[in-house]
Amino acid sequence: MSVDGWIDDQYAHAGRAMLRSVSPLQIIKTRPGFAQVIHPRRGAIVASPVLGAYDPEPDYFFHWFRDSAVVLDALRLLYEDGSLGADALTHLDDCVQFTLSLQRLDGRRLVAEPAWRAAVAPDFQKFLRSDADLMSAHGDSIAAETRVNADATLDISSWPRPQHDGPALRALTLLRWSRLDAAVRASGGLGELLRSDLRFIAQRWREPSYDIWEEECGQHYYTIRVAAAALEQGAAWFEQQGEPAGACACRRAAALARDALEDFWVPGEGYVRSRLEVARVDHTAARTDKSLDIAVVLAAIHAGTGGMHSAQDPRLQATLARLEAMFDAIYPINHSRPSGRGVAMGRYAGDLYYSGGAYFFSTLGAAEFCFRAASAGPDRTAWIRRGDAFLETVRAYASGSGDLSEQFDQRSGRQTSARHLAWSYAAFISCVHARRVAMGRDG
Repeated sequence: MSVDGWIDDQYAHAGRAMLRSVSPLQIIKTRPGFAQVIHPRRGAIVASPVLGAYDPEPDYFFHWFRDSAVVLDALRLLYEDGSLGADALTHLDDCVQFTLSLQRLDGRRLVAEPAWRAAVAPDFQKFLRSDADLMSAHGDSIAAETRVNADATLDISSWPRPQHDGPALRALTLLRWSRLDAAVRASGGLGELLRSDLRFIAQRWREPSYDIWEEECGQHYYTIRVAAAALEQGAAWFEQQGEPAGACACRRAAALARDALEDFWVPGEGYVRSRLEVARVDHTAARTDKSLDIAVVLAAIHAGTGGMHSAQDPRLQATLARLEAMFDAIYPINHSRPSGRGVAMGRYAGDLYYSGGAYFFSTLGAAEFCFRAASAGPDRTAWIRRGDAFLETVRAYASGSGDLSEQFDQRSGRQTSARHLAWSYAAFISCVHARRVAMGRDG
């Protein structure tokens, strides 16, 4: 089958498979060790619908703020190209209402009524959040939660927090939805949630938070990049709503965030580093330097804008080249790859999570970066060819049915970690959309 034929088939499969994670009302998740039975609510978007429990697959049956925003944006693309009809608008409204309901969460109630702790199995007590952590989980701080349960309750496990990329990604997604048509603009609660997220970003963008991988707390290029994009576009949205104060606050914060991004460029090394002033808090972080990280490439495509700090920026293009060379050298599956197949891409050197990469969303992110570079650059044909080579790698390691997990093993190529990762499917959808735009320009 030609690559174009495979792309069309895989695109349709990715859309169907991703929808399994959206409002998965028919799936009941039990966590006996935590004494939990989770009945998902409409509007929840779980990272994976597979009921893993680190046996060996991870438990990804949570509504992550970051992942859900990426999936909701892919739903927009399916709606725009006609692959998904009015159901997409229903999913949008459901997700907005689900997220707004989270603003009522208050960890102080769990502290005041601690009987739930006694129900948790002794071996799981060590994984619980502290009272001090729960006491801070209320009001605006709920937006800094990394994830919540699919039934719209607080995650009671000790997990890296705060994390600030989720509200920025969600704001960017809502802004894109708001531009489509009157039906979308009228979606109940969209404006309310967008105002809340933009206020949060304007106030918190400079505060240290955990990175996209939930491993190190500090200043992260990815987080600041998507915050800057959300604030810039949010300023224009506030102006359209006739709210000059909101526009002014966003514009002022966006300028500062843009300036802060310049600190991540390392001229002597020729790449944009992923983090500054991090606190190394886990055993993985203590053994590896994550400065060269695919998160920088993902930042460019998730921000979705042009100009500096985008796929058109020569510094980010140089960063992608450095990442390609690094993963080409360290992953055995890249050593004998045939002509026309791109590098299988991971997260960073020394990754120890499951197989340590490669990741489908990393490889697809590299491909999408190339297609976005092709849309506004002088070497469109070369960029498209380079993006297609990454897609050929995804094609080689996708299952025969088109199913995508989180990773494929750096030695064997076998799919590993979470099966049916919604982000993997969303990454395929957004990558193909960027390819279509690039090909249309090229033709």
